[in-house]
Amino acid sequence: MGSICHVPITEKQFIKQFGINVAKARKQASLTQDQLAWKAGIADNQIGRIERGEISASLKTMFKIAKALSIEVKELF
Repeated sequence: MGSICHVPITEKQFIKQFGINVAKARKQASLTQDQLAWKAGIADNQIGRIERGEISASLKTMFKIAKALSIEVKELF
C-alpha cells in the first residue's frame, strides 16, 4: 500500500476556504450576500464576514446557510 500524505491546514486556512465555498455556492444560487442572509435568517454583514474568512461560522449558522441555499452542509466543505 502506498502512503497518502495529508498536508495539514491551519484553522485560519480552513475558515478562509469555507468562506470561499460559501461564496461559490451563493453565486451559483444567483443570490446576493443580503439575499442569502435574509433567507438564512442571519445578520446582513455576517455572510460577507464569513466569505472573507474574518469569522468562523457556528454549526447552526452553517446549517442555516446550507438550508437557504437548498444544499447539504457537506457541500460547503
